[in-house]
Amino acid sequence: MLGTAKYITLEAAKKMLAAAEAEARKNNWNVAIAIVDAGGSLILFQKLDDTQLGSVNIAIGKARTAVNFKRPTKALEDIVAGGRSVFIALEGITPLQGGLPVMVDGKLIGAVGVSGVMSAQDEQVAQAAISALE
Repeated sequence: MLGTAKYITLEAAKKMLAAAEAEARKNNWNVAIAIVDAGGSLILFQKLDDTQLGSVNIAIGKARTAVNFKRPTKALEDIVAGGRSVFIALEGITPLQGGLPVMVDGKLIGAVGVSGVMSAQDEQVAQAAISALE
């Protein structure tokens, strides 16, 4: 039997992006912000002025990693830092803190990835995006 699937709408993604941008601007952090759906496809992306160019692909990679592994990218960073460097050989993995899955009723519906400042700060911006949905 088919159920009712929940997903991140464009309007919800805009709200999330606005909250993430507000958090970044409040702290004077230049970041790239990526919001993806449950399949890892980009819904919205934004790079604040003066954000380093490398952060573009890193933010998208963090969001896709959070979707692919259904967990915060910090968990994968910890695995690699703990000595399991083999994880960096996995295709499509960005094991750096700053990617968070978006879960609703225990189901993955997408993720947010942020890059541009310290990893914990990236995650703070990503959390602001997710908190906008609550």
